[in-house]
Amino acid sequence: MHSLQFQFSIPRYVFGKTAGRWVPSLLWNSGLSCLKYDRQMSAPVLPNDEWVKIKVTYGGICGSDLNLIHLHDSPSASALTSFPFTIGHEVVGKVCETGKKATDLRKGDRVVVDPILSCLARGISNPCEACRKGDYSLCTRMTDGDISPGPLIGACRDTGGSWSSYLVAHQIQVLKLPEEVDDLNGVMVEPFSCALHSVLRNRPGKDDTVLVIGAGTIGICVVAALRALDIPCKIIVMYKYDYQGKLAMHYGADQVIRFSRGNHYVDEIAEAVHAKVLKPLFGSPVVVGGADQVFECVGKSSSINDALRLVRSGGKVVLLGLAGILDRIDWTAVWLNEIDVKGSFAYGTEQYHGKPMRTLQIAIELMKSGKVDLSPLITHRFPLEKYKDAFQTIVNKRSKGCMKVVFEP
Repeated sequence: MHSLQFQFSIPRYVFGKTAGRWVPSLLWNSGLSCLKYDRQMSAPVLPNDEWVKIKVTYGGICGSDLNLIHLHDSPSASALTSFPFTIGHEVVGKVCETGKKATDLRKGDRVVVDPILSCLARGISNPCEACRKGDYSLCTRMTDGDISPGPLIGACRDTGGSWSSYLVAHQIQVLKLPEEVDDLNGVMVEPFSCALHSVLRNRPGKDDTVLVIGAGTIGICVVAALRALDIPCKIIVMYKYDYQGKLAMHYGADQVIRFSRGNHYVDEIAEAVHAKVLKPLFGSPVVVGGADQVFECVGKSSSINDALRLVRSGGKVVLLGLAGILDRIDWTAVWLNEIDVKGSFAYGTEQYHGKPMRTLQIAIELMKSGKVDLSPLITHRFPLEKYKDAFQTIVNKRSKGCMKVVFEP
């Protein structure tokens, strides 16, 4: 089979960090980078009888995958990872092989995968405290068990990933798709679940004003999650490109405000949330008042600074933007205004309609019921061998009108 792998070595890493700074395309356009296209890779094998093999229909390109390719990830993540690994954790596909103990799945089943490699997937009989609570993304045993280290499929050398023809998953990770949910929505179940998790764990009040910073895939999914869950809050979305603003309105935003290089957007947002803008001796404007809650979906220093200054005193900022090692963040507002800053990663088990449910199952139920259709977010599809074109499209997203790109292995 063919696959896109991340192959770490010191020379490749140094080349990428050096050359990629000046010519980013070399990170995927050079045989010297950490990204390698392999045309003759062997398909992954089932680790034991509780696993299944899945033939990939679509494999999504996530912002975290792009951070990886651009070498923006913190080196701390490498301690949890086994190399080389096939990239890709967003997947819809069909079961093509089952272990003898994977009795609930059949060949031909159309499925999505919860990629988190938690205690149960690793065959650990005495799960950690986080896994016992259903917080699988917070598992503390991601380097133990039956398979090599890796927090999720797409970052573990034994499982494969969705940027290839096949991957393997433990039966507890695999969820069947009903007929009502097509493949384009299926590949969106995982990113939508990231947004659902952040909203369900940080549910706004019905009279709250919510600011969503960033109108990429996750930002739009946050808007879609708020509306699919029938939360009657006011939603303001800060966007960069015209097509993002239109999608934000399509999925239920009350107001969209375009990001600008100056501070005009700050004045617009302040007006929308009935806040006051003050001018310091020098530096960025200071906002008194603000949104009740901010979902930060970009992960840059500037967007985090905006989140901290555009939330009201005593409000909450939820960080979804996969920020790594950043500088020039002004944390003054956190202690001065007693802001609650909360991180949000992946998904787990949520309380939904009075009972515990896995986040991905809630996402599937909302899609099945017609509460949300995320297929319009997928603007581009590429065969895996055209990966260079895919990444070039993402880099030129404004001119290409690019929102979400998926591979068709």
